[in-house]
Amino acid sequence: FQLPADLTKMHLTDNPHPQVTHVPSSQSGCSIASDSGSSSLSDIYQATESEMGDVDLTGLPEAPVDSEDEEEEEDEDIDRTSDPLLGRDVVRECLEKEPADKTDDDIEQLLEFMHQLPAFANMTMSVRRELCSVMIFEVVEQAGAIILEDGQELDSWYVILNGTVEISYPDGKTESLCMGNSFGITPSLDKQYMNGVVRTKVDDCQFVCIAQQDYWRILNHVEKNTHKVEEEGEIVMVKEHRELDRSGTRKGHIVIKATPERLIMHLIEEHSIVDPTYIEDFLLTYRTFLTSPLEVGNKLLEWFTVDSLRDKVTRVVLLWVNNHFNDFEGDPAMTRFLEEFEKNLEDTKMKGHLRLLNIACAAKAKWRQITLQKPSRDSPLFFSLLGGSDKGFGIFVETVEMGSKAAEAGLKRGDQV
Repeated sequence: FQLPADLTKMHLTDNPHPQVTHVPSSQSGCSIASDSGSSSLSDIYQATESEMGDVDLTGLPEAPVDSEDEEEEEDEDIDRTSDPLLGRDVVRECLEKEPADKTDDDIEQLLEFMHQLPAFANMTMSVRRELCSVMIFEVVEQAGAIILEDGQELDSWYVILNGTVEISYPDGKTESLCMGNSFGITPSLDKQYMNGVVRTKVDDCQFVCIAQQDYWRILNHVEKNTHKVEEEGEIVMVKEHRELDRSGTRKGHIVIKATPERLIMHLIEEHSIVDPTYIEDFLLTYRTFLTSPLEVGNKLLEWFTVDSLRDKVTRVVLLWVNNHFNDFEGDPAMTRFLEEFEKNLEDTKMKGHLRLLNIACAAKAKWRQITLQKPSRDSPLFFSLLGGSDKGFGIFVETVEMGSKAAEAGLKRGDQV
């Protein structure tokens, strides 16, 4: 999500020769896993539907629940991908097919392999998919073979899949490129010529090549479909227009890059039909570009004071608590944020949302044992309780005195005894 510090890197091909980075050939894929307790709020909505009154809960999407069959399929997928050599054989079979013969499954296999290579790092998924559909596989078996002569007219963009090549420039400097690096044309229809000699350094060098016309067409199409948001002369967000079906009814912009501040702000903005899970995606990935969850929490508390934003802010907090409760349970500062947010719900008489929040907290909280020692029977407890059989619900901690022995022992407001 996060924009690089150097905004010029946002242009997909400003640097056709990225920094040489070696990617081990054993890496055949990667995966992102969410918290094991992640789920939708639909069960909570149903439990409180009769008590919610006029609370509007539309727009909060459901997350799929894993079934036993799906778990078995995942195990099979792991078995299939655990052997990197097997994975590479499948990829090579797909690569050796002519572009016209590639099936959708072939393109997905190539996409899974290509997305980890540096040459494709700054490209969107749709761009990579189109490039995978037109790429051609080439192998140079011997070391020392010249691939491109100095001054030769270029007609393709090359990405190295195996081996190493060396570029010898006219001024005597040399550059080594290895797996995942690229060389060749830039996305333009102008005539371009090679500066230097490109030769293989090892046997069995493998490449994918994309013709100049295809490379220009795909990247130029992306530029036309990209909307850049500027503030004070700087680009703070990049959106891409996408269509999810041929009818044209499901189309809109999806956020592909933004500054951390702009990503947080987008939580309460309208999300297009092609980007319905933005909030969930943000809550899953914010740890990679923010130093503290309080950066989000403080903004949410600030926006809660605005009447028109209150409902949107509450939805974000409900999803956050329901899907990532560890962010609150293991962080005293975030626990205080949650307590303050609950108080705000009470003050604004949003009882339905408050009940949803309490149920989500109760469902996600872990059992723990706390020992609180008193010097004498008459010593104060430093906390108060609420509920009981006469109230018709369980016993809960209502307040805990800050800095007290009870607080030090880990007792928190909302704990059920």
